[in-house]
Amino acid sequence: MRSPVDTVKLLAASLPATMTVIAALIALAVALGMILFGTGIGGALAFYFVVWWIMLFAVLPFGVKSQHESQEMVPGTEPGAPVAPALLEKAIWTTVVAGVVFLIGLALLPFAGLA
Repeated sequence: MRSPVDTVKLLAASLPATMTVIAALIALAVALGMILFGTGIGGALAFYFVVWWIMLFAVLPFGVKSQHESQEMVPGTEPGAPVAPALLEKAIWTTVVAGVVFLIGLALLPFAGLA
């Protein structure tokens, strides 16, 4: 049985596969938000977009080694530049985390008096 990390690495092997997975996960999260919490499509997409970008900046630093840390210096580059940023994998992880945070956020909106 594959671990979630291995599955994400496999799905991030190509850009079309990554984009398909991301689109499916976004559609699932937005549909659940609309069904469970009665949000409109525009509001759900807008809220998800904001949550996704915030989560992207939270996920980006995970697992990154700089050239300085790994001693793999490329001439003419910044020593703090990442060696292998794995952006496709991080896009998938960001989408998963954003979906969870999105649904939790929608569940908490009535308690804030915003829904």
